[in-house]
Amino acid sequence: MQTTLEEVARHRVKVSVDVTADEAKPVLSTAYRHVGGSVRVPGFRKGKVPRKVIDTQVGRGEVLKEFVQHALEEFYPAALREHDLAPIGEPEFDDLDIGDIEGTGFRFTATVDVRPRLRFEEDDYKGLRLERPAPKVSDAELDEQLDRLAERFAELEVVSHEARRGDYVVADIRGTVHEEEVPEVTGQDLLYEVGSRALVPELDQELEGKRQGDILKFNATLPEGAGDRAGQEVTFQVLVKEVKEKRLPALDDEFARTASEFDTLDDLRQDMRGKLRTLKEAASEGALRDRALEALMQAVDIELPDQLLDRETESRVESARRRAEQQGATLEQVLQGSGVEELRFRADARGHAERAIRADLALEAVARAEEMTVSRAELDAAIKALAERMGRSPKQVRDSLEATGQITTLAGDIIRDRALDLVIEHAEVVEEPGSERAETSGGAEGKGT
Repeated sequence: MQTTLEEVARHRVKVSVDVTADEAKPVLSTAYRHVGGSVRVPGFRKGKVPRKVIDTQVGRGEVLKEFVQHALEEFYPAALREHDLAPIGEPEFDDLDIGDIEGTGFRFTATVDVRPRLRFEEDDYKGLRLERPAPKVSDAELDEQLDRLAERFAELEVVSHEARRGDYVVADIRGTVHEEEVPEVTGQDLLYEVGSRALVPELDQELEGKRQGDILKFNATLPEGAGDRAGQEVTFQVLVKEVKEKRLPALDDEFARTASEFDTLDDLRQDMRGKLRTLKEAASEGALRDRALEALMQAVDIELPDQLLDRETESRVESARRRAEQQGATLEQVLQGSGVEELRFRADARGHAERAIRADLALEAVARAEEMTVSRAELDAAIKALAERMGRSPKQVRDSLEATGQITTLAGDIIRDRALDLVIEHAEVVEEPGSERAETSGGAEGKGT
């Protein structure tokens, strides 16, 4: 098979394919078998009808139609692979020449939109200067974590003062509409945090400044989260039975022994600082990768095909739709509940799609420049990890990926990830001011770090 490639427009190419007679003959035999298997001719078993009889009984034209279908399915993808092209959408086939398949072979052209391809030189992706975010743990962050831990061991104590924001009240709450009780907002001995706005905002306003024994009565409109009652005006009657204040434990050695396996507060603080630092180190490395990708994408100055952007945008919209359905809602309901207009959502989806495509193009250019490939061992490891997350066997996952064509996508993900690793490996990485590493190393780690 011989092929030639011609660029007919931006991101649109024409591939001319010349298939030899020897390559075309097996496809012609397949066409005869398929046609012969679909007809019954007296005196011949189904599928054993000779070619001359098929030509006479069915017609050579039907055989040639079958041949063209199988030939295009086989030789068109092969031509794309030969030129390393990724098509966008369906091709337009022209110039089909099937005059003498067994003598001169078969010819055709295919015109199709293709995914853009970038070519990088080493200077485009090696030697980038990247700043690593500081993973320093501040005393304020550590105090915040200790306060959160203390919250878990807080106790509620009855107090005599008026209810304040952050206090809790024990109350009987009754909601009615024209004297008919509304079960969704009615209950006895309910524990309610003042200021939480968990029911209606008016309740929080009314509770502030009230004491045990006070009776409240007010009207309020139920919010959207109230289901079928949303938007309905309800009359509330509330009896305040107790006011309680949250008492946090003292942050001392006794608290450390109660809340952890440590005997002193200093030991607990040191352990929490270490865990926070580990989390911030991981976040710092993630941010470094994001910054490397952003720097790499600066070299992607190319107009993306609308068809490619449209397809990626719709893919993201459909993913959001599936997630909404898994939660028992429609995408429109989720957007309405979030206060996001659909046009704004789609515009954001298109923006994210464009960034993702540009990132992939940049990483693919690095991989192409480095002639990266995926080994069977790498693919097996990725499938095994994916299977463990899904709770399935590696064979099941592999079969599913191969059946849906996603095995190629997985291989692409592996290569792009390795490409980004290489960019960071050959970058000049410096620490942000304030980083603990910067304070101990003078602020720079140098290339290859």
